[in-house]
Amino acid sequence: MNQNVTRQIMNVIALIVMLATNSLSEALPLNGQTSAEIANRLPILFVPANYVFSIWGIIYMLLIGFGIYQALPSQRENPLLQKIGYWFVVSCATNALWLVLFHYDQFALSMITMVILLISLIVIYTRIEVGQKALTMKEKWLIHIPFSTYLGWITVATVANASYVLYDAGWDGFGISSEIWATLMIVIATGIVLSIVATRSDIAYVSVIVWAFAGIVAKQGDTPMVAVTASVMAVIVVIALILQRLTKRNNL
Repeated sequence: MNQNVTRQIMNVIALIVMLATNSLSEALPLNGQTSAEIANRLPILFVPANYVFSIWGIIYMLLIGFGIYQALPSQRENPLLQKIGYWFVVSCATNALWLVLFHYDQFALSMITMVILLISLIVIYTRIEVGQKALTMKEKWLIHIPFSTYLGWITVATVANASYVLYDAGWDGFGISSEIWATLMIVIATGIVLSIVATRSDIAYVSVIVWAFAGIVAKQGDTPMVAVTASVMAVIVVIALILQRLTKRNNL
């Protein structure tokens, strides 16, 4: 069988497995608890409000669009899709495994799978050169935007997952309050986003982070330090993106 055809088939199978695992994890639910219930049970200040997690629906819809597009015979030898290789399969496998581990409160092991998921998305993101090359409208919406959105959310999820691991391990934060640690994590996340703004001016990625920060403000209103920091950082990120895009347009 042609290698490109094999890749297309593997991508579709991996996507179906990931979607099925996600559906079952919430419908059953796995270990008798949903992801939202686990998140709400732990006093982690970096976690956003429940409604923010609805972004998974958008992510999965975008990935379904990608899965269908990449499976078309006309896209069999698309160089952009060839660059992704089997990293999409890796991302789907680790996503599905993460769900199982997280639902069974295996936070340390789930962190390992989350990091692998993050790495696979970073590899895809850099290989397809998001924000750095001209594209057709189809390629933008069916390749770049799905992975920009996905990576944006997994950036946030990785930080949150690390918080779960540390809390589960009984870490005392070197005596520093959880409010200060949450504030620091928001600032660090903002630094990552600003680097994306500066190098790629990626609206989809930035929008996801701002969405997450808004959710943190909504949920952590009783912790002013965290809520105010998230609000300020969201505004800074939006302003930076606007300025970057205006500068880029003026330089054309």
